[in-house]
Amino acid sequence: MDSDGPTTGKPNASRFMQDAEVQSWLEKAMERWRLWAVVLVVAIVGIYYLTGRSSTDSAVTPTAVHPIVPVAAVPAKLGDLKQYISAIGTVTAYNTVTVKSRVDGQLNKANFTEGQMVKAGDVLAEIDPRPYQVQLTQAEGTLAKDLASLENNKILLARDKELYDQKIIARQDLDNQQSLVGQFAGTIESDKGVVDNAKLQLTYSRITAPITGRVGLRLVDPGNIIHATDTTGIAVITQLQPIAVDFSIPEDDLPSLETAMKANPNLPVAAYDRDLKHKLAEGTLLTTDNQIDQSTGTIKLKASFPNEDNALFPNQFVNAKLLVNTIPNAILIPAAGLQRSQQGSFVYAVKPDNTVEMRPVTVGATQGDLVSIDKGLAVGDLVVTDGVDKLQQGSHVSVQTAAIPPVSVTQ
Repeated sequence: MDSDGPTTGKPNASRFMQDAEVQSWLEKAMERWRLWAVVLVVAIVGIYYLTGRSSTDSAVTPTAVHPIVPVAAVPAKLGDLKQYISAIGTVTAYNTVTVKSRVDGQLNKANFTEGQMVKAGDVLAEIDPRPYQVQLTQAEGTLAKDLASLENNKILLARDKELYDQKIIARQDLDNQQSLVGQFAGTIESDKGVVDNAKLQLTYSRITAPITGRVGLRLVDPGNIIHATDTTGIAVITQLQPIAVDFSIPEDDLPSLETAMKANPNLPVAAYDRDLKHKLAEGTLLTTDNQIDQSTGTIKLKASFPNEDNALFPNQFVNAKLLVNTIPNAILIPAAGLQRSQQGSFVYAVKPDNTVEMRPVTVGATQGDLVSIDKGLAVGDLVVTDGVDKLQQGSHVSVQTAAIPPVSVTQ
């Protein structure tokens, strides 16, 4: 008999139990897979929901729609706009004198210190005076001798007149004596000239300052023999107070200069350093040249400065600013705030809601970093001066007024 049992057509009990167990395991596995599928779907929906919500929120954020641009702005101010003609100038001394000896001799003393300020008439040096004292003594001796001879001949002339009246001597003798008196009188005048010349030479042995100014370096040391023909001299004196500045302006500025000089002959001139940052001195226009230099198209001007503090020095390069006009009560903004387009000039004005508008303006005049506005702005309007490259009509801005220094109205 087969071990599987008789084939009677009835189901096998063990086979049935195995099929039931397999079916139960498959049902449990399916339930677990369905659970995991639900969890996965929920996770995907949640991620999608969160991602979509975040993107939606980001899309409607005002910053994304209207980005805020940081800018610097200053308020338009009311002031006087001063218009200048600027040029590079050279400081020149009013007078420069090379101190020389007018007589020959040994230099005994130099009574000045290099760089010293001296006044006209101060004794700067002394030459050995003894040779000229001797010449003076000789001239005075000759004068005294000739004076005595003149007096003697005058006495003889008076006696000859009496003798001639008595007809004791001839007329010719009287005339000869009278001529002799005249000769001695001429000799006396010549002797006086020699005495005066000797005194003058003695005076020249004391070398004095011809002008008031500053002495340069000593060119001759005491003990040397100097001559009136020497070209180097003893020292050089330059006059520093007052002092002048020579500068040239373009011929195109000449009409405005002439108009200004008619209104004020003493136009103010300021001297600045090379960087145009520090004012060195203030003066007035002294004169203009009488012709235009055709090679450069400029005309030379000279300004005078008191220079009481010695801020200006001969041959110093300075920037001269000549005031030719003043626009009173002008609305002023920095030049950085003025923009230009094909339609004309405009500014970015900040509105109370922190947005900007392109406001057309009419420019009056420009001077350095300042611009006067005739139309389009009012006093106090905020004008953007930095960050304009990122702006357009209606842009939202964050204003920083402290980023730009206040507008100066005294430039």
